[in-house]
Amino acid sequence: MIRMEQIRRERRQGQAVVRGNLVPTSTHDQRLLARQGPSDWVHMDPWRVLRIQAEFVEGFGQLAELPPAVTVFGSARTPADTSDYRIGQALGRALAEAGYAVITGGGPGVMESANRGAREVEGAVSVGLGIELPFEQRMNDYVDLGIEFRYFFVRKTMFVKYSCGFIALPGGFGTLDELFEALTLVQTHKVTSFPVVLVGTEFWGGLLDWIKGTLLSTGKIAEQDLDLINVTDDVDEAVHIIVDADLARSKQREEEMEAAAALHAEPQ
Repeated sequence: MIRMEQIRRERRQGQAVVRGNLVPTSTHDQRLLARQGPSDWVHMDPWRVLRIQAEFVEGFGQLAELPPAVTVFGSARTPADTSDYRIGQALGRALAEAGYAVITGGGPGVMESANRGAREVEGAVSVGLGIELPFEQRMNDYVDLGIEFRYFFVRKTMFVKYSCGFIALPGGFGTLDELFEALTLVQTHKVTSFPVVLVGTEFWGGLLDWIKGTLLSTGKIAEQDLDLINVTDDVDEAVHIIVDADLARSKQREEEMEAAAALHAEPQ
Protein backbone atom coordinates (compact mmCIF):
# COMPACT_ATOMS: atom_id res chain seq x y z
CA MET A 1 0.00 0.00 0.00
CA ILE A 2 1.40 3.35 -1.01
CA ARG A 3 1.60 5.77 1.90
CA MET A 4 0.78 9.39 1.27
CA GLU A 5 3.50 11.92 1.95
CA GLN A 6 3.04 12.84 5.61
CA ILE A 7 4.59 16.28 5.50
CA ARG A 8 4.00 18.59 2.58
CA ARG A 9 5.00 22.20 2.21
CA GLU A 10 2.12 24.56 2.81
CA ARG A 11 1.67 28.27 2.35
CA ARG A 12 -1.16 30.70 2.99
CA GLN A 13 -1.62 33.18 0.12
CA GLY A 14 -4.28 35.66 1.18
CA GLN A 15 -7.45 33.61 1.51
CA ALA A 16 -5.96 30.62 -0.32
CA VAL A 17 -3.88 27.68 0.89
CA VAL A 18 -1.42 25.98 -1.48
CA ARG A 19 0.49 22.78 -0.74
CA GLY A 20 3.20 20.59 -2.20
CA ASN A 21 4.36 21.43 -5.72
CA LEU A 22 1.96 24.36 -5.93
CA VAL A 23 3.94 26.32 -3.34
CA PRO A 24 5.86 28.97 -5.32
CA THR A 25 9.57 29.55 -4.80
CA SER A 26 9.07 33.24 -3.91
CA THR A 27 6.56 35.33 -1.98
CA HIS A 28 4.34 38.14 -3.25
CA ASP A 29 6.55 40.67 -1.44
CA GLN A 30 9.63 39.29 -3.19
CA ARG A 31 7.99 39.54 -6.58
CA LEU A 32 6.68 43.04 -5.87
CA LEU A 33 10.08 44.35 -4.83
CA ALA A 34 12.07 42.54 -7.53
CA ARG A 35 13.17 44.44 -10.60
CA GLN A 36 12.07 42.50 -13.69
CA GLY A 37 13.30 43.04 -17.22
CA PRO A 38 13.56 46.50 -18.83
CA SER A 39 9.80 46.91 -19.32
CA ASP A 40 8.05 43.97 -17.64
CA TRP A 41 7.34 45.95 -14.46
CA VAL A 42 5.27 48.48 -16.43
CA HIS A 43 2.80 45.77 -17.31
CA MET A 44 2.84 43.76 -14.08
CA ASP A 45 2.91 46.26 -11.19
CA PRO A 46 -0.32 48.14 -12.03
CA TRP A 47 -2.21 44.85 -11.67
CA ARG A 48 -0.51 44.23 -8.33
CA VAL A 49 -1.98 47.51 -7.11
CA LEU A 50 -5.45 45.98 -7.39
CA ARG A 51 -4.40 43.00 -5.25
CA ILE A 52 -2.85 45.37 -2.70
CA GLN A 53 -6.03 47.44 -2.70
CA ALA A 54 -8.07 44.28 -2.10
CA GLU A 55 -5.93 43.43 0.94
CA PHE A 56 -6.54 46.87 2.41
CA VAL A 57 -10.28 46.57 1.79
CA GLU A 58 -10.38 43.10 3.39
CA GLY A 59 -8.37 44.22 6.43
CA PHE A 60 -10.39 47.39 6.99
CA GLY A 61 -13.64 45.50 6.59
CA GLN A 62 -12.75 42.73 9.04
CA LEU A 63 -11.26 45.02 11.71
CA ALA A 64 -13.58 48.04 11.49
CA GLU A 65 -15.71 47.03 14.48
CA LEU A 66 -12.84 45.80 16.64
CA PRO A 67 -12.93 47.17 20.22
CA PRO A 68 -9.92 49.14 21.51
CA ALA A 69 -6.93 46.90 20.91
CA VAL A 70 -3.25 46.49 21.81
CA THR A 71 -0.69 44.76 19.61
CA VAL A 72 1.79 42.37 21.22
CA PHE A 73 5.00 41.59 19.34
CA GLY A 74 7.58 38.91 20.10
CA SER A 75 9.48 35.92 18.80
CA ALA A 76 7.79 33.08 16.94
CA ARG A 77 10.62 30.84 18.18
CA THR A 78 9.75 31.02 21.87
CA PRO A 79 8.97 27.53 23.29
CA ALA A 80 5.88 27.06 25.42
CA ASP A 81 7.88 25.98 28.49
CA THR A 82 9.80 29.28 28.83
CA SER A 83 9.31 32.32 31.03
CA ASP A 84 8.82 34.55 27.96
CA TYR A 85 5.87 32.40 26.88
CA ARG A 86 4.34 32.55 30.37
CA ILE A 87 4.79 36.32 30.49
CA GLY A 88 3.15 36.66 27.07
CA GLN A 89 0.19 34.60 28.26
CA ALA A 90 -0.16 36.66 31.43
CA LEU A 91 0.08 39.86 29.37
CA GLY A 92 -2.63 38.75 26.94
CA ARG A 93 -4.90 37.86 29.85
CA ALA A 94 -4.24 41.17 31.65
CA LEU A 95 -4.91 43.21 28.51
CA ALA A 96 -8.17 41.35 27.93
CA GLU A 97 -9.23 41.88 31.54
CA ALA A 98 -8.56 45.61 31.03
CA GLY A 99 -11.03 45.59 28.14
CA TYR A 100 -8.68 45.42 25.16
CA ALA A 101 -8.67 43.14 22.17
CA VAL A 102 -5.26 41.52 21.74
CA ILE A 103 -3.63 41.62 18.31
CA THR A 104 -0.56 39.58 17.35
CA GLY A 105 1.06 38.35 14.17
CA GLY A 106 -0.98 35.18 14.61
CA GLY A 107 1.96 32.80 14.65
CA PRO A 108 3.52 30.54 17.30
CA GLY A 109 5.77 31.47 20.24
CA VAL A 110 5.09 34.76 21.99
CA MET A 111 2.29 35.55 19.55
CA GLU A 112 0.51 32.34 20.49
CA SER A 113 1.02 33.00 24.19
CA ALA A 114 -0.61 36.45 24.05
CA ASN A 115 -3.55 35.14 22.00
CA ARG A 116 -3.86 32.25 24.43
CA GLY A 117 -3.97 34.57 27.45
CA ALA A 118 -6.67 36.68 25.82
CA ARG A 119 -8.78 33.60 25.11
CA GLU A 120 -8.82 32.82 28.84
CA VAL A 121 -10.99 35.90 29.47
CA GLU A 122 -14.72 35.63 28.84
CA GLY A 123 -15.84 37.85 25.98
CA ALA A 124 -12.32 38.94 24.97
CA VAL A 125 -11.28 39.18 21.33
CA SER A 126 -8.06 37.50 20.17
CA VAL A 127 -6.79 38.61 16.74
CA GLY A 128 -4.02 37.29 14.51
CA LEU A 129 -2.70 39.17 11.47
CA GLY A 130 -0.63 36.61 9.58
CA ILE A 131 1.82 37.07 6.73
CA GLU A 132 2.94 34.93 3.79
CA LEU A 133 6.49 33.73 4.48
CA PRO A 134 8.88 31.33 2.70
CA PHE A 135 8.88 29.24 5.90
CA GLU A 136 5.19 29.00 6.62
CA GLN A 137 3.83 29.70 10.09
CA ARG A 138 0.28 28.53 10.54
CA MET A 139 -2.24 30.65 12.41
CA ASN A 140 -2.18 29.60 16.07
CA ASP A 141 -5.20 27.89 17.62
CA TYR A 142 -5.99 30.74 20.05
CA VAL A 143 -6.99 33.29 17.41
CA ASP A 144 -10.68 34.24 17.15
CA LEU A 145 -10.25 36.48 14.10
CA GLY A 146 -7.40 35.67 11.76
CA ILE A 147 -6.47 37.51 8.57
CA GLU A 148 -3.67 36.42 6.23
CA PHE A 149 -1.76 39.09 4.29
CA ARG A 150 0.54 38.86 1.30
CA TYR A 151 2.27 42.20 1.84
CA PHE A 152 4.09 43.33 4.96
CA PHE A 153 3.22 47.01 4.54
CA VAL A 154 -0.52 46.28 4.39
CA ARG A 155 -0.26 44.17 7.54
CA LYS A 156 1.74 46.89 9.33
CA THR A 157 -0.93 49.44 8.48
CA MET A 158 -3.51 47.23 10.21
CA PHE A 159 -1.34 46.90 13.31
CA VAL A 160 -1.05 50.67 13.63
CA LYS A 161 -4.56 51.68 12.59
CA TYR A 162 -6.36 49.35 14.96
CA SER A 163 -4.06 49.50 18.01
CA CYS A 164 -3.81 52.10 20.74
CA GLY A 165 -0.37 50.85 21.79
CA PHE A 166 2.39 48.32 21.16
CA ILE A 167 4.00 45.96 23.64
CA ALA A 168 7.15 44.13 22.57
CA LEU A 169 8.41 41.02 24.28
CA PRO A 170 11.80 39.47 23.41
CA GLY A 171 12.04 38.79 19.69
CA GLY A 172 14.24 38.83 16.61
CA PHE A 173 14.47 40.84 13.39
CA GLY A 174 10.69 40.96 12.87
CA THR A 175 10.08 42.28 16.38
CA LEU A 176 12.83 44.89 15.98
CA ASP A 177 11.39 45.97 12.63
CA GLU A 178 7.94 46.46 14.12
CA LEU A 179 9.35 48.15 17.22
CA PHE A 180 11.39 50.76 15.35
CA GLU A 181 8.61 51.43 12.87
CA ALA A 182 6.29 52.18 15.80
CA LEU A 183 8.88 54.45 17.41
CA THR A 184 9.42 56.29 14.13
CA LEU A 185 5.70 56.90 13.70
CA VAL A 186 5.45 58.30 17.24
CA GLN A 187 8.64 60.38 16.90
CA THR A 188 7.43 61.95 13.64
CA HIS A 189 3.90 62.50 15.02
CA LYS A 190 2.28 60.26 12.43
CA VAL A 191 0.48 58.75 15.43
CA THR A 192 -0.13 60.49 18.75
CA SER A 193 -0.49 59.29 22.36
CA PHE A 194 0.72 55.90 21.24
CA PRO A 195 2.69 54.12 23.99
CA VAL A 196 5.47 51.67 23.14
CA VAL A 197 6.35 49.27 25.95
CA LEU A 198 9.27 46.83 26.09
CA VAL A 199 8.83 43.92 28.49
CA GLY A 200 12.09 42.36 29.66
CA THR A 201 14.75 44.71 31.06
CA GLU A 202 17.54 42.16 30.74
CA PHE A 203 16.74 41.32 27.12
CA TRP A 204 16.28 44.93 25.99
CA GLY A 205 19.05 46.41 28.17
CA GLY A 206 21.82 46.13 25.58
CA LEU A 207 19.71 47.77 22.89
CA LEU A 208 18.78 50.64 25.20
CA ASP A 209 22.43 51.12 26.17
CA TRP A 210 23.31 51.40 22.47
CA ILE A 211 20.45 53.85 21.84
CA LYS A 212 21.65 56.06 24.69
CA GLY A 213 25.39 55.57 24.23
CA THR A 214 25.51 55.78 20.43
CA LEU A 215 22.38 57.32 18.94
CA LEU A 216 21.87 59.96 21.61
CA SER A 217 25.55 60.72 22.24
CA THR A 218 26.19 61.32 18.53
CA GLY A 219 23.10 63.47 18.06
CA LYS A 220 21.16 60.96 15.95
CA ILE A 221 18.15 61.28 18.25
CA ALA A 222 17.02 63.93 20.73
CA GLU A 223 16.93 63.56 24.51
CA GLN A 224 13.14 63.58 24.52
CA ASP A 225 13.05 60.66 22.10
CA LEU A 226 14.11 58.40 24.95
CA ASP A 227 10.76 59.15 26.59
CA LEU A 228 9.03 57.30 23.77
CA ILE A 229 10.26 53.97 25.14
CA ASN A 230 8.85 52.41 28.29
CA VAL A 231 10.69 49.41 29.77
CA THR A 232 9.44 47.09 32.49
CA ASP A 233 9.47 43.53 33.76
CA ASP A 234 6.01 43.85 35.27
CA VAL A 235 2.95 42.83 33.28
CA ASP A 236 0.60 45.01 35.34
CA GLU A 237 2.83 48.05 34.83
CA ALA A 238 2.87 47.44 31.06
CA VAL A 239 -0.93 47.38 31.00
CA HIS A 240 -1.18 50.47 33.21
CA ILE A 241 1.03 52.40 30.76
CA ILE A 242 -1.40 51.53 27.98
CA VAL A 243 -4.48 52.39 30.06
CA ASP A 244 -3.05 55.73 31.26
CA ALA A 245 -2.17 56.76 27.70
CA ASP A 246 -5.64 55.75 26.55
CA LEU A 247 -7.27 57.86 29.27
CA ALA A 248 -5.05 60.83 28.43
CA ARG A 249 -5.99 60.52 24.77
CA SER A 250 -9.70 60.41 25.62
CA LYS A 251 -9.39 63.46 27.86
CA GLN A 252 -7.55 65.39 25.16
CA ARG A 253 -10.22 64.48 22.62
CA GLU A 254 -12.98 65.70 24.97
CA GLU A 255 -11.15 68.98 25.58
CA GLU A 256 -10.72 69.52 21.86
CA MET A 257 -14.42 68.85 21.25
CA GLU A 258 -15.43 71.23 24.05
CA ALA A 259 -13.13 73.93 22.68
CA ALA A 260 -14.55 73.49 19.19
CA ALA A 261 -18.13 73.63 20.53
CA ALA A 262 -17.37 76.79 22.52
CA LEU A 263 -15.84 78.43 19.48
CA HIS A 264 -18.86 77.56 17.38
CA ALA A 265 -21.20 78.95 20.05
CA GLU A 266 -19.51 82.35 20.19
CA PRO A 267 -21.45 85.15 18.46
CA GLN A 268 -20.02 85.97 15.07
